[in-house]
Amino acid sequence: MPPRPSQRITIKDLARELGMSVATVARAFHPEADIAVATREAVLRLARERGYQPDALARSMITGRTGIVGVLVADLHNPFYPQALALLTAALQAAGFNTMLVVAEPGGTVDAAIRLLLSYRPEYAVVLATDLTTEATATCSAAGVPLLFFNRVPDAPDARGVVCDNQGGAAALAAHMIAGGMRRPGFIGGLEGTSTHRERRDGFIGHCTAGGLTVREEPGGAFTYAGGQDAARRLLRGPDRPDGLFCAGDIMALGALDTARHEFGLRVPEDLAIAGFDDIPMAAWPAHDLSTVRQPLEAMVEKTLAWVRGRPAAGAEAGCILRLPGQLMERGTTRPVPSLPFKEICR
Repeated sequence: MPPRPSQRITIKDLARELGMSVATVARAFHPEADIAVATREAVLRLARERGYQPDALARSMITGRTGIVGVLVADLHNPFYPQALALLTAALQAAGFNTMLVVAEPGGTVDAAIRLLLSYRPEYAVVLATDLTTEATATCSAAGVPLLFFNRVPDAPDARGVVCDNQGGAAALAAHMIAGGMRRPGFIGGLEGTSTHRERRDGFIGHCTAGGLTVREEPGGAFTYAGGQDAARRLLRGPDRPDGLFCAGDIMALGALDTARHEFGLRVPEDLAIAGFDDIPMAAWPAHDLSTVRQPLEAMVEKTLAWVRGRPAAGAEAGCILRLPGQLMERGTTRPVPSLPFKEICR
């Protein structure tokens, strides 16, 4: 016969050994509870010795709170989002929350993913890399689950969001590339209809147009390496090819960079300057050395955590979008320019 598993120790067992009430022992596991320091230490020490772990499910049934923060994401192919998820989940777990990740497949399963998420009674929902339908937003509202959009500007008028200043960052990149000699700018877009694509496009093209330059653009169709490759091929085949390319995301810029070098034999940045947006880890690899705009991920996560804790930043009421400034990262894929004050670059 297989060995019988050892019986799980309960909070009643701890209370019996310590000669305390169950209520006193239970309070020791709540940092905010009013209990003597020596009593708490005695309970926690015995719990470690006996291998006791508080039952989160039972606690949620008593308190009515699950401590779950649902995170909904639909695009894990873009390296930016695993990077953002790692920081976000670490911060939530360190703050005592349980993170539940739900992945919605691109192409129309967002409503089903939301229903799955809500079945676990999350206290909050953070939405990354996808846009919710009106029905899904209403479903969350009816369930009493507040929403926060991360790196997305929602259409819902009363929703909160924490994003990078995409338009300002793209305009700063345009100014940097123009100062480096770009005169025939090109733009490779991401997934049309998303706020990241729209705002970065507006920032780059708007700044170039204000300077009297005409921008050629090609849709990438998605924030993918292949999307950047295909769009770069279309832009570089013509006789009047661009001498500068801005891609709406780093992973697309890497596709465009490899295409320019290996299929068209172009020197970067001498023949063609290339820049992206996000500053994913691969952007700084020596083989790429990609100029880009770094998203303020740590600050975005900090603002998100404050909102989840119920202490949002000033002005982060319903309907507010917090836009945090990015950082221009000048690397080897754009031409060096004389040092300019940041105000002049962003003008």
